[in-house]
Amino acid sequence: MELRLLGRTGLKVPRLVFGATSLGNLFRALPAEEKAAIVEAWMQSPWRPVVIDSAGKYGAGMSLEVIGQQLARLEVDPEEVLISNKLGWRRVPLSGDQPSFEPDAWFELEWDAVQDISYDGILRCWEEGNRLLGSYPAHLVSVHDPDDYLDQATDAEDRERRLRDIVEAYRGLEELRDRGAARAVGVGAKNWKVIEELSHLCRFDWVMFANSFTIMHHPPELARFMQQLSDQGVGILNSALFHGGFLLGGDLFDYRKIDPTDPRDVERLAWRERFWECCRQVGKSPFEIGVAFGLAHPAVTAVALSSSRPDRIPQQIAAVEQKMSTDVWRVFQQAGLVAEVAWLDD
Repeated sequence: MELRLLGRTGLKVPRLVFGATSLGNLFRALPAEEKAAIVEAWMQSPWRPVVIDSAGKYGAGMSLEVIGQQLARLEVDPEEVLISNKLGWRRVPLSGDQPSFEPDAWFELEWDAVQDISYDGILRCWEEGNRLLGSYPAHLVSVHDPDDYLDQATDAEDRERRLRDIVEAYRGLEELRDRGAARAVGVGAKNWKVIEELSHLCRFDWVMFANSFTIMHHPPELARFMQQLSDQGVGILNSALFHGGFLLGGDLFDYRKIDPTDPRDVERLAWRERFWECCRQVGKSPFEIGVAFGLAHPAVTAVALSSSRPDRIPQQIAAVEQKMSTDVWRVFQQAGLVAEVAWLDD
């Protein structure tokens, strides 16, 4: 099974990063035995290290806590896992039935979480995350969704202040990396333009794009930026390939409920029907096609995939090993769904 260098870090990683949102009870509360089975399925994958992506925001730290507990239960050697912790949220007491962040998305939480992005704040989040992980400290660190933090700005002056907060947070993370407490510093965002903005202000080893480079949305300017990053030695992780499950049949698009009366959503639904028809023509599932496209650009190191069902993890492992032929992509290009680009050729 192929391992690839994560940019200039010297770290070799598989083509699949396991996302851990479900361990934090995203969309539904999973029984403890199902969470245990998910972690077991991850560790049955053919690669070492197993790369796991989590965040303090996922279930207000519940995801991190479960990862640490289950890896310890399985007596996993810490050298066999590489954990990414997206930082910027830390635990506070829960005062009601719902968390104050993203209500109706996370279920049966025992804690709330607050944003804490600054030099000192990001170090508090890092320390808390490692306490929750126990014997399995995070070695890939980043600021979680800096685009969302900037979007909260009330005016240009407030945005500039928030941008300084982010840059100061990265100063803290870079110090962790430079003294060997973390192995690589990255950034993840849904708005790739914010990643581009921050890339001129911070020293990234890797970046994670979410909802940005998918079979449904792959603007040429983003593809060029990805190649530029790769040429500079920055590794690229590609996530949220299905727009919140929409391309697989879900009723959310980028985590927003589809409105069948909204002309934009009507167009998206029509696009999905054409996509499914092309998948039928080539004899591949929408999942297989979406994963293959997410990996097709030569700058992409790996894709991040999440699942709340342990029985689907072998499908994820199999999907990242598939490479589609030019003839397959030609069907989607002829349907007007995929751009004609050189990196899709055999």
